[in-house]
Amino acid sequence: MVEDWLANGRREPGTLDLFPSERRGLVVESTLIRRVRRYCEELGLSDGLDLHSFRRSYATHLLEAGWDPRFVQDQMGHEYASTTGIYQFVSDEFRRSTLRAALDRTVKEAMARTTEDGSS
Repeated sequence: MVEDWLANGRREPGTLDLFPSERRGLVVESTLIRRVRRYCEELGLSDGLDLHSFRRSYATHLLEAGWDPRFVQDQMGHEYASTTGIYQFVSDEFRRSTLRAALDRTVKEAMARTTEDGSS
């Protein structure tokens, strides 16, 4: 989708602007919605997939990749962190791996303290 948009959807392909219109402003939301719907139909993707899905997904991928939540808040354009919190739909696997890492770290630290103290 992105490759097609970059090749055919932009009026000024040589610029860094992803969503300019033919008048050099931003493309209106309805144009993007129509194009995303067309892509989804052509690719056989879920009917529920929309621009907001990509927004949520973007925030989730940033968080799962370890980006600072404040940065994600800024990327989403939210004034309040609580608003960004609504978009933090991390996957079950990410939750499991995060919990596993925290538990492993806690056990390792406890074992190190036990060894340092000489107690068993």
